[in-house]
Amino acid sequence: MEEALDFLIGYYRGVPAWSIGLEAIALVFGLVSVWYAQRAKVLVYPTGLISTTITVYLLWEGGLLGDMMMNLYYSGMSIYGWYNWNRTRDQIKIVTISRASRREWVEGIGLMVITAIMTYGVYVTFRNEPLDWTNHVDILTSGIFFTGMWFMATKKIENWTLWIIGDLISVPLYAYRGYGLFAVQYAVFTIMAIQGYRQWNRILQEEGK
Repeated sequence: MEEALDFLIGYYRGVPAWSIGLEAIALVFGLVSVWYAQRAKVLVYPTGLISTTITVYLLWEGGLLGDMMMNLYYSGMSIYGWYNWNRTRDQIKIVTISRASRREWVEGIGLMVITAIMTYGVYVTFRNEPLDWTNHVDILTSGIFFTGMWFMATKKIENWTLWIIGDLISVPLYAYRGYGLFAVQYAVFTIMAIQGYRQWNRILQEEGK
């Protein structure tokens, strides 16, 4: 029991209370954002923007540059997705849930590769120490989450598939680093992403009828 508790909160010993408070706020708004995303509600974006803006600062302080770049991108994509989901023509929403075409998948994979290269460049530029295997995993998940966020902004159901993959990789990654609460957070995100895929798939089937 003590070992499990130490795994969850051990990292936070000696961490300023204000920093823990910010992380808690980011976690709550992150969960709320995913909850709105499951239901295809546009409030996913303002709530997500609060979470990612706080997380950018915390990750910068922690030196996790790959994750920081992703959350900086999430902040920008939240603004775009907020705009895109709200677009209407004759009072009808223009962007609706759909499946990604082959061309969109090619574009998504291209974005994934470009993001990985850019994230690698950030690490090389700002990190004084050689990259270890966790940094390379960061680079991989950065690409996955980048395309996942793009697919979400365009309401492609495949965004959930990418979130599931990225979250599953992130759980053991953060556990290994000693970020117990982050590991639990991504485990919860994995479950919510699976539920999100099911709900969007149900909406897609109902619209098809």
